[in-house]
Amino acid sequence: MTTKASTTSKNGKATATMKNEVKKKLTQGAIGLQVQELPIGRIIPDPMQPRKTFNEEALKQLAESIEEHGVLQPITVRKSGKDYIIVMGERRYRASKLAKKKTIPSIVRAFDNNDVLEIQIIENLQRQDVEPTEEAEAVAFLSEKYAPTEISKRLGRTENFVRQRLKLAGLIEGFKVFVRNGEMTISLGVGVALFEPEEQQMMLETMGEDFNAHQINQMIKNQTYDLENAPFDVVDEKLITKAGACTTCPFNAANQGNLFGDDKMVCTKSACYETKKSKSFLNLIEKSKKENMLLIPEIRKYWADDENNQLIISQLEKNGLKVYLLDDVEIIEEPIEPTMEAIKTEYQHYDYSEDELKAELEEAVDNYKEELEVYNSAKENGFVKGIMFHPKTYVHKAIFVKVIEDSKTVNSTYSEPLANRKMAECSPEEQIVKINEREIRKRHIEHNKQFEDIVQMIRQTDYIEKKKSLSVDEMVAFSLTLYENNVDYVGRQKHFSKLLGNTSKKTDVETVENFKKNFKKETFYKLIRYILTKQVHFGESNHVNNLTNISFYNAMQGYYKTKIANIEKEYAEERNKREARLKERIEKLEKKIQELND
Repeated sequence: MTTKASTTSKNGKATATMKNEVKKKLTQGAIGLQVQELPIGRIIPDPMQPRKTFNEEALKQLAESIEEHGVLQPITVRKSGKDYIIVMGERRYRASKLAKKKTIPSIVRAFDNNDVLEIQIIENLQRQDVEPTEEAEAVAFLSEKYAPTEISKRLGRTENFVRQRLKLAGLIEGFKVFVRNGEMTISLGVGVALFEPEEQQMMLETMGEDFNAHQINQMIKNQTYDLENAPFDVVDEKLITKAGACTTCPFNAANQGNLFGDDKMVCTKSACYETKKSKSFLNLIEKSKKENMLLIPEIRKYWADDENNQLIISQLEKNGLKVYLLDDVEIIEEPIEPTMEAIKTEYQHYDYSEDELKAELEEAVDNYKEELEVYNSAKENGFVKGIMFHPKTYVHKAIFVKVIEDSKTVNSTYSEPLANRKMAECSPEEQIVKINEREIRKRHIEHNKQFEDIVQMIRQTDYIEKKKSLSVDEMVAFSLTLYENNVDYVGRQKHFSKLLGNTSKKTDVETVENFKKNFKKETFYKLIRYILTKQVHFGESNHVNNLTNISFYNAMQGYYKTKIANIEKEYAEERNKREARLKERIEKLEKKIQELND
């Protein structure tokens, strides 16, 4: 077993080895070379330097240090005609210019052009403030010479880091801009880079000028597929012969460097996935015909008119299968034995004690035993083997099924829904239904248009500029807006289960009136606080580099200052220890450099 400590140790050794290699290249034959004070006007930054961005604030701080103490570590340059080109130390060079220094301590070396670029790239990648897209381009350059495993060893970074940066290098320039300015996280950039440049360009144009992370995430979600939930065997090489198995496919994100973590298999080629999905459905139909098993779509009669459901029903009928919907049959599924882990997951958002969780588990086990007894006696009770599948995903499972007696004599053809039939083809009863449905639909469209006209009118007024305090009606409107659009199911159950009261017998208009009648400002405040906790940003954003996070962090000081201080103290102690080790290490390296120069 590899412990965290041993992993850290290995990474440290890898980094040390890497630095020794760079240092070796820099110092081979350097004995006898002296540090020279070169005129700063004769020194030129390397136009091929892979690092393009420098933190202005950090440069000013370094310039102040140079004004007081001078340049403590010489830069490394190579001769170019009458001038010198920087190999290492452009940051010190820039800071020296800010400090208005006339000369700068330098070591002049001769380098092969390829060696220069490689040294510059490796030096830059070992810094902590490298801009991610520059990092990606640098790793991509190294990948032309080294495999990802070798690059990770040389940099002292994980192989997953290297593969993610390699993928990020494939991001089109239009999206790289958003990564550079911090609007787009690295993980989201990697997600977009999974697609071909043409597809990325379409995503960029669809998004428009302003960056919209939610929209991009949705586009990625719509064009990627979780292979763990695929309706077909991902190991099957023969399902679509030309495509082969998903487990070895280059469009499987797991084969591109564990991009989604935990070796998660995600398909990034939608056309191939949809083809396999369709083929697996045809195979499912053939299996049901061959083994004389009922194939039941997860469709209820109420939804039979849905366009997608109509296609599924039609396809089953064309293949000679009699269509039974969920309303036509009784189904018994194999029960899943409950575990304490499953119970804890189910009730994770409830403040249950261990005893309460055990009680829930005992009840679940009793239910499981009853269900298992029913399942095991299914054949004796007239049930036969069948297959149930989802009409959109085609994910399927084995079941026991029995046709309800009344359904055997009822016409089970659903290929021509009432909405698609002309009045003349309907019975008088059906005509009344159609007339009423049409009027309901017309009224709904009328309400839609009326509301849109009112909103457009209000948007053209000075409503937004009003300086009056919010009215109760406005606070009610904002509260329900927050609740409906920002509070998920778990949040509603945990924090707002009684917010709207019993709505089962109320219209939406009545629900709003009832909410207004019982409205309290405390409800408004509670919703605001819930949203505050949900709208913070994680990943690359934190409490010092993001406006939302900074303001949230400050606001929470008024409630949990002591608890926050305790956490800050823990991190500060770890940081101080780390910085002390780094300082000691740098001092040793500077001492070695001084020894070499002497």
